[in-house]
Amino acid sequence: MKHEALTEKLIGAFYALYNELGHGFLESIYQRGYAFMLKDEGLPFVEQAPVRVTHRGRDLGEFKMDLVVENLVLVELKAVKVLDASHEKQVFNYLKATSIEVGLLFNFGPRAQVRRIILENEYKLQHKAAAAIS
Repeated sequence: MKHEALTEKLIGAFYALYNELGHGFLESIYQRGYAFMLKDEGLPFVEQAPVRVTHRGRDLGEFKMDLVVENLVLVELKAVKVLDASHEKQVFNYLKATSIEVGLLFNFGPRAQVRRIILENEYKLQHKAAAAIS
């Protein structure tokens, strides 16, 4: 599994924070707590990592990923009742727009939820080439 050792550390930090705080706080509180967990683990990361989106050479704007760890794994945090397909699609689109191949989606809801989403760069290149041809 791609970046398995790193993702296992990240998942462990999520569960540790979830077990300490439980659910019911705003997403921003969990993000701050998670950032402290990563610092304690000595993992390099960027919070609110900006990504520009373009289409046919035109700038469409910018979105911010919650966290990018070691420039290898993006982490998206939620504090909702239950994860749904739109949350997974958000992470998938973030992967599609960047060179990052692994995304972790964590939910600090009534029940802890973890999703690992993979989109390999080789697929992204094939998809872009196919889109350009059609």
